[in-house]
Amino acid sequence: MDYKEFVRAVEKMMSNRLGDSERVSSYMAIKNNGTEKRGIMVEKKGVNISPAIYLEEYYECYKNGDSIADIVDEVMGFYECIRCNEPWDNRNLMSYEGIKDRLVFRLVNTEKNQEFLRTVPHREIFDLSIVFYVMLEMNSEGTATMTVKNSHMAQWRANPDMLWDAAVENSKRMLPAELFTMSYALGELVSGKAPDVGKGENLLTGEVEKLDRMYVLSNRLRSYGAACVAYPHILNMIGQILKKDYYILPSSVHEVVIVPCSSELDFDELDEMVKEINDTELDEEDVLSDHAYFVEYRTGKVYVKKGAERETDIF
Repeated sequence: MDYKEFVRAVEKMMSNRLGDSERVSSYMAIKNNGTEKRGIMVEKKGVNISPAIYLEEYYECYKNGDSIADIVDEVMGFYECIRCNEPWDNRNLMSYEGIKDRLVFRLVNTEKNQEFLRTVPHREIFDLSIVFYVMLEMNSEGTATMTVKNSHMAQWRANPDMLWDAAVENSKRMLPAELFTMSYALGELVSGKAPDVGKGENLLTGEVEKLDRMYVLSNRLRSYGAACVAYPHILNMIGQILKKDYYILPSSVHEVVIVPCSSELDFDELDEMVKEINDTELDEEDVLSDHAYFVEYRTGKVYVKKGAERETDIF
């Protein structure tokens, strides 16, 4: 069966197991870069917050031979971990005062998100855009966020500058930036463990004993951490650590790779490297940009190459 049929099969079997107290339905959302994600939504009577469970990874298990029954067992187990049994108090969402301390931001590609950007307040930064979210929950299981739309901004009588001022301070506090060596990043990847809060390598807060050839910049959760390049002073801090110009390689929406400048590196080759990784290694939803950025550490200027020219700007 194809993916849509698989979703319907999981929906039907879960509905039979949960009975009348919870309603299971197919769900489709438009995610970053206009990608569609399909899964199921489970609505519980008397509860005003309903989890959406996307099933792409489960579908891969099905194609590898797992039965629908076994997969539904896993989905049910996951649902038991995230289900809400009490109504969520959403009164704080009605006013700017109620949400201003939980506003954060992410970076998305401007060209690939034109339709989405027409519906939300945003700030442009090169060929990228800053978009705003309310952090509803943040724990070891992950995060729950609400996209800030134009309708919310009108209801709150806010404007993009107000959102930015609050979001940048909250993001630094709730999702602090971390810079670490590529070898440390690979160690995290191999171990499969989430980073220990406050215990990982962070070159932004400690002395750098030995420089490396590549670094990774992300936030503490490693989720939408590419936004850290827009944190005030972060790029200047990296320049002071490296003591030289450097490139930013947008490896995904979740992190960027920092590469100190050397005579061996060529802007065109780095652009091709980023594009190839995006085309072959990343899901479209995770792509941030198709080219590298160059940072001049003494001036703080950031260069974006477009065609045969470089445009300059400052984060």
